[in-house]
Parts: sequence; structure tokens; C-alpha cells
Amino acid sequence: MGTSVAAKSLLVKTLVLFTLASMPLGQELGNSGKFPLVVSTWPFLEAVRAAWRSVKAGSTAIDAVVEGCSACEELRCDGTVGPGGSPDENGETTIDALVMNGATMEVGAVAAMRYVKDGIMAARLVMQHTKHTMLVGEQASAFAISMGLPGPTNLSSTESLEKWIIWKANACQPNFRKNVLPADGCGPYHPKGNVKLAQNNCLMDNVAESVTLGSSHVDRHNHDTISMAVIDKMGHIAVGTSTNGATFKIPGRVGDGPIAGSSAYADDEVGACGATGDGDIMMRFLPCYQVVESMRLGMEPGLAAKDAILRIARKYPDFVGAIFAVNRYGKHAGACHGWTFQYSVRSPEMEDVEIFTVTP
Repeated sequence: MGTSVAAKSLLVKTLVLFTLASMPLGQELGNSGKFPLVVSTWPFLEAVRAAWRSVKAGSTAIDAVVEGCSACEELRCDGTVGPGGSPDENGETTIDALVMNGATMEVGAVAAMRYVKDGIMAARLVMQHTKHTMLVGEQASAFAISMGLPGPTNLSSTESLEKWIIWKANACQPNFRKNVLPADGCGPYHPKGNVKLAQNNCLMDNVAESVTLGSSHVDRHNHDTISMAVIDKMGHIAVGTSTNGATFKIPGRVGDGPIAGSSAYADDEVGACGATGDGDIMMRFLPCYQVVESMRLGMEPGLAAKDAILRIARKYPDFVGAIFAVNRYGKHAGACHGWTFQYSVRSPEMEDVEIFTVTP
């Protein structure tokens, strides 16, 4: 009898150890019971409410993310999401968007998409109906229209064209050009000086110049993204992003919005992250991938977000950006650099969307 009890005890211990070993590193047993959950950059209240209504009614995390980001596109949040904002150097508005399924790690994205206003829906169509991750430009537009989205549509608005006309009258300043002539005009542009000589300049001089030119005119109303994470009733996680990019960008520019791991990232086993800010700088560091991997190793969301931001700030001390992080238990936090950041949350314990403010 004694041997049997000992054997049973050993079996139980073995099963417990196996269960612990099977869990993602850094996670705990149990569940917070805070699902469903919606988290989004900025006080985009109607977008969060739309996602919340969807996920509360039983929709999947993916469907809720699409609902939320679509609402922001329709409302043209801050003029930087959806059609009608952020004209490029030619006065045209284009769309970048992404959706990611944290259960399967599938991603659908569109970049520099013309003539189609529904960015997040187009991104989901890429995920649903192709084996690709991203489609770009007019080919992305043609695909989206062939899959049933309305278009072709002029994505400019009276406001965006007026903004562009004023910018042109101001000698196309500020812009995203560097090391070109004319430095204070609208082009046509050509390289400044000896290119080979410029390539031999001191590395730190190049970094300092990049920092100044990269972030000198970035703010929430000309260079922004909705990045949203949803945890559904089943505990599955999805993220989505949508943006019309940086105002007066060079035509063809793609920012961090449609880049998985940069603007957003999700993994059911760990959690999710969303980012906003100077995408040209932030996408060089894949901050949301960094956040999720830090949480996988046991780091709390707040520390993971702060660590990812500081990694960028050490190289680009003048950059502007922010991150929210949420683990698979619903614990969330944010971090920022260069501006005050706000993110929105809706959970079952809240009567409505709540806004959290993060300072540098």
C-alpha cells in the first residue's frame, strides 16, 4: 500500500511539473476573468466601443478588431486614419493597414494602397484569401476590389487638398527629404554634393542628422496610427492597425502601420502590443515584437513597454513614439517618449471606455 501511495504521489508531481513546463515562460496558472478586453492607442472612444460591442456579442477577436478599426477609418480619427487625410507630396492619400491573428500567427496587410478606403477590411481579405502576408500599391487596390470592397474611390478630401495647397505654397516645408537640392523648395530634387563622400561621414553625425530630420515635425495629428488589441471570450488575441501615413510623405513611403512586430503584434500564449509615433524610426526596432518577447520571458507589461521604448531612445533621443502592452491575463500598461500618450481600454468591469494617460 505504501509503495502505491508513493507511486501516486510521484505521478501527481510529474504531471504538475509537466503542466508548468508546458506553459509559456513567464506566465502563471489561472485566469484574471477580465475578458473580453479591448485596448487601443489614443482616446478613439467610438472605435473601442465598436470593437467592444462586437466582441461582447460573441465575435472573434479578429472580427472585433476589424469592427473597431473600421469605425476609426469611417470617423477619420485625428485625420490620420482612413481616407481624406495625410496627403503625400503629390497631394494623394493612401492607406496602410494590418490585422494579425494571435492564435495562428497569420497576418494580412496592405501598404500604400490607393483608391480603396477600407484598409483594415482589405488587410483581412489578404489574410483570408491569399497565402501572402502583404500586398502593396495599386495591386493591393485591385485585389481588394476584386474581393468585393468598393472602389476605385478618390481618397482625398477638401481638407487634405487644402492642406497640401498650403504646404506647396510654403515651398514644400517641412518635408522628409535629406541631403538633396533644393533644400528649401519643391523640387525636382537631386542628391546634394558627392554621394561617396557623404557615405564616409562620421556615423554619429549621420545619426544626429537622421534624428533631427526624422522627428522634427511629428505629432498626433500628422503622423499617427490606430493600433488595437482585442482578447475575446475564448481568450484568443488579435491586433489590427490602420493609418493614412505621414503627412507630406514621399510617394511610395510605407511606415510601420502594416509591419507585423512594429505597429502591432499578438501571440495567444503571451499577449499583445500596439504602437504609434514616428514609424520611420520605430520600424527599425520592431518594438511590439520586442514587447511580446519580453513578456514571454516574464517581464511585466509596463516594464516590457518601457524597455522597448528605451531601446529606441538610446539610438534616437529625439524620436516621438508610444506603446501599449497587454498580457494574456488582461494586465495592460503603456510607455512613451517625446510626447504624452493616452490609450483606451474597455473591459467587463468598466461601465464605458476608460482612458489611461502615460507621461515620458
